Amino acid sequence: MRNDPLLQPYKLKHLTLKNRVMTTSHEPAYPEDGMPKERYRVYHEERAKGGVALTMTAGSAAVSRDSPPVFNNILAYKDEVVPWINELTDACHNHDCAVMIQLTHLGRRTNWNKGDWLPSVSPGYHREPAHRAFPKKLEDWDIERLIEDYATAAERMQAGGMDGIELQAYGHLMDQFWSPLSNSLDGPYGADTLENRLRFTTDVLAAIRKRVGEEFIVGVRYTADETQAGGITPDEGIKISKMLRDTGMVDFLNVIRGRIHTDPAMTDVIPIQGMKSAPHLDFAGEVRRQTGMPTFHAAKIQDVATARHAISEGLLDMVGMTRAHMADPHIVRKIMSGEEHAIRPCVGVNYCLDRIYQGGEALCLHNPATGRELTMPHTIEKAPTRRKVVVVGAGPAGMEAALVAAQRGHEVVIIEAADSAGGQIRLTAQSPRRAEMMQIIDWRVARCEDLGVKFRYNVFAESSDVLEEFPDLVIIATGGMANIQLYETYEDLNHAVSSWDIISGDVKPAQSVLIYDEAGDHAGLQAAEIAMKAGATVEIMTPDRTFAPEVMAMNLTPYMRTLQSENVTFTVTQRLKAIHAAGNRLEAVIGTDYSDRTIKKTYDQIVVNYGTLPMDDLYFDLKPLSSNEGALDQAAFIEGRAQKIVRNPSGKFQLFRIGDAVSARNTHAAIYDALRLVMAA
Repeated sequence: MRNDPLLQPYKLKHLTLKNRVMTTSHEPAYPEDGMPKERYRVYHEERAKGGVALTMTAGSAAVSRDSPPVFNNILAYKDEVVPWINELTDACHNHDCAVMIQLTHLGRRTNWNKGDWLPSVSPGYHREPAHRAFPKKLEDWDIERLIEDYATAAERMQAGGMDGIELQAYGHLMDQFWSPLSNSLDGPYGADTLENRLRFTTDVLAAIRKRVGEEFIVGVRYTADETQAGGITPDEGIKISKMLRDTGMVDFLNVIRGRIHTDPAMTDVIPIQGMKSAPHLDFAGEVRRQTGMPTFHAAKIQDVATARHAISEGLLDMVGMTRAHMADPHIVRKIMSGEEHAIRPCVGVNYCLDRIYQGGEALCLHNPATGRELTMPHTIEKAPTRRKVVVVGAGPAGMEAALVAAQRGHEVVIIEAADSAGGQIRLTAQSPRRAEMMQIIDWRVARCEDLGVKFRYNVFAESSDVLEEFPDLVIIATGGMANIQLYETYEDLNHAVSSWDIISGDVKPAQSVLIYDEAGDHAGLQAAEIAMKAGATVEIMTPDRTFAPEVMAMNLTPYMRTLQSENVTFTVTQRLKAIHAAGNRLEAVIGTDYSDRTIKKTYDQIVVNYGTLPMDDLYFDLKPLSSNEGALDQAAFIEGRAQKIVRNPSGKFQLFRIGDAVSARNTHAAIYDALRLVMAA
């Protein structure tokens, strides 16, 4: 510990940070009425308990009423926020964790039809593609008002006990002034000189310092390279960095590289699975080298080795591991206790951010306790009585059930038909870009082996295989099999193959391929990629008005970059009605939900992606032998309480099914099923 670079303290002005690990500002979308109430507090408090030195709250707390929240942001323009901020900071300070908050005005990165229905504002007329609102071009009195709003919000955060604030200047109003791409003003805040482009920021800093004094910590998180022609260049970014330093009003720099105005641009700023780790780290290190300023940075620094390198090589002073702490809030504690191997890995699937950008709340794909700290545990308690637990199926649901049961202290046996664990995730990981998904399984297998779980592979379980284990609790996690039926038909579709057939390699792509995607998840696009790379002419068709809605924005980017590199056709609002043989080809009957019109088109191969049907034969075989006859107390399940239903007093064991063995959902739902069923078993 004495020699670990990550565990060394760092002095930032008057504040001593106990180590070099932080979570950067992010909005998990947990506020209630714009306030960081109990759920928000315990989320950050869990990371403070886990040992992080600095938690940066609020991805973009709004300073003005014409910056309405698009991600359920904290409303820093309201006086009532102060006591909630006090509770949050006190809770984290109790664990020797410093707390700061990010303040911003979204500028054009919001909508006019939210909040008070005020127009968005910007130093130019162009809208941001991602949020689509055409802004009002700022007037002088707007600028004066906004400067005052920033200063007043900073004063509120100081009153709430925060250790400091961070101003957001990438994609939001501040760097809309900075960038020649978005600033078309004339005069002192116009785009003609770099000094004028930064004048709004320096005026805001001066107003803040006048309110909060010289000791309060103030930093800036900003883009130092927009990576786009006509935008802020790396050389300009270094000049901006030095200008911020030379104001004497900035205490740290938090470096970003890129833009966030479109989904592809944002995905390059915040890389997802299959993309390079820490792609902007060396650039952030160059900013530190040239400015001598305390420098923070985060961008897919998801593992301890990369974080340690960032500090040991002098690239950063504080390293941001934000998504990594959503996967495991106890990273630092585990490093300190010699349990680095037990850190739950971030697999970069970006379920957290993609949900936020679709108006949801941040959740981790394979840590269902994140964001649910009020009801779900990050640390499993031992059970008062040891039981024998049999889990059938070693996919994500089954592995989570086995792990939690073993952590409870139970004797656990997993029965799996394949020769190794993984389930549908093993299929997903066939695509090299999604290979990181296997960490969800591998991490659980390793933890289960540490806890003495018995694995029985290559056993296609029948009731006798389960009964010979004399279980007290049986959990069916057998998943599902690909469904190749059409909507509201109940027979398999003749002549079609499934997306699984293509992904697994069991069926080779033909020359002309229709991917009919009614599920809208990854499997359809994975199959399309494989077919395209095999040289097929590919059409992706969906009855929805948008394709692949379950994949969501940032995960869609790598697919689109691949698929749009070739002549792939995307067809929406068209429904596959039937398939007929047409010589050695297939004739698709295609309709639409909007009219009675149908057309016919021919293909060499038709691939159907329509979710899964439960593999539930074993469940129904065991149901009459169980004490609860498979019945689930839903209230107890939702609250994580023990299941006590008895419908068959002569039954010797409880029986439940989880994940896709119940219905086709996703990995997070399957793992969440397992946690809340077994945490009190």
